[in-house]
Amino acid sequence: MIRAALILAATLFAALPAHAAVDIELVESPGGIKAWLVHEDELPFTALEIRFRGGTSLDAEGKRGAINLMTGLIEEGAGDMDAQGFATALEALAADFDFSVGGDVLSVSAKFLNETRDESVALLKTALTEPRFDEDAIERVREQVLSGIRSDANDPATLAWAAFDAYAFPNHPYATSGDGTAESVAALSRDDLIEAHRRILTRDHIYVSAVGDITAEELGALLDNLLGDLPAEGAPYPDQTQMNFEAGVTVVPFDTPQSTAVFGHEGLERDDPDYFAAYVMNQILGGGSFTSRLFYELREKRGLTYGVYTYLSDWDYADVLNGQVKSANGTMAEAIELVRAEWQKLIDEGVTAEELEDAKTYLTGSYPLRFDGNGRIARILVGMQMIGLPPEYIETRNANIEAVTLEDIQRVAERVLQPDRLHFIVVGQPEGLETTN
Repeated sequence: MIRAALILAATLFAALPAHAAVDIELVESPGGIKAWLVHEDELPFTALEIRFRGGTSLDAEGKRGAINLMTGLIEEGAGDMDAQGFATALEALAADFDFSVGGDVLSVSAKFLNETRDESVALLKTALTEPRFDEDAIERVREQVLSGIRSDANDPATLAWAAFDAYAFPNHPYATSGDGTAESVAALSRDDLIEAHRRILTRDHIYVSAVGDITAEELGALLDNLLGDLPAEGAPYPDQTQMNFEAGVTVVPFDTPQSTAVFGHEGLERDDPDYFAAYVMNQILGGGSFTSRLFYELREKRGLTYGVYTYLSDWDYADVLNGQVKSANGTMAEAIELVRAEWQKLIDEGVTAEELEDAKTYLTGSYPLRFDGNGRIARILVGMQMIGLPPEYIETRNANIEAVTLEDIQRVAERVLQPDRLHFIVVGQPEGLETTN
């Protein structure tokens, strides 16, 4: 019955109007842990989002994949509960926990009902502070990771992104997969996982948001109880990347009828004054909608691909303007030339007033749709904190989009787009393409 109630509550919250106001309260616990709170008392549950900055980039030297494997083991037994005991306790509370990790962040997403809040927080605390790392659980999750690595070795898109990262971010954790390699993962010991836990699950890496039926006072006490016993400091963050893109093509031979190309060059920092103009410009160029220039030229006009897109990648230690396109081996060379041509055309000719208006309409209209549930709102709020956005950004974001002018797009295109540094990594057997540098 409790499980059904939680599902119903989540469904009801998701049905709230997308344009509903998001009133953010800044909270600091008695112990000094800061959080953003949206108090929503119509439904008796709370979504809590916790992020630990650093992600897999904090792997110790020679232990690639340790933080990823450790994250997969957090709920595979904790305290006096083995994996099955932990799952049973979670089910009994009708709570939901999710642990995930990427290159920049380890995320903990939790949802729990008011009536089981204390017990749910206690269980989550046990998972975060007392993971067991039982040998049988380690081997089970290790095999899951290894299976994913073997699968990735046969996926052209994954191979293309891996090769792009190795090219773009030499001598940096971003250059290699946070999953590790088959060799590095196989070599990880239980002690390595304990060390991985110590490196990232610490108070100096924490960002928190909460959305739901909880007051600021209650949240402050919850945070100290849940997170106050974590170590104060973890591993130091890596340095900013040193990127050095050169125009050209790198071909990675792979037996497949369709090639995959990943491309890009340096991008723009999120706090740059020109970021909103660059964001709108990218929407027009290749932002993923059916009206982008690249989609029209490559898909609609010539039928070279089912999809092509570009986006601004804002990572903690690198900023890149990225893109991807898939095309048959016989047409990939043409697709790449068209991408290059559109890059230059936007610099030379700018965009039309109609293109600008269409992009603004899409970007401003789709934004409220992101706020369709307390879990998603909590994730948005903690993400805003991590990139230094103020709470009022939610209210001002669309106005900043609307303020972008044709002149702004032209200036930013000339500044950001760099055809002379646009590099393509192609995985497949593309006809008429060879590695150029």
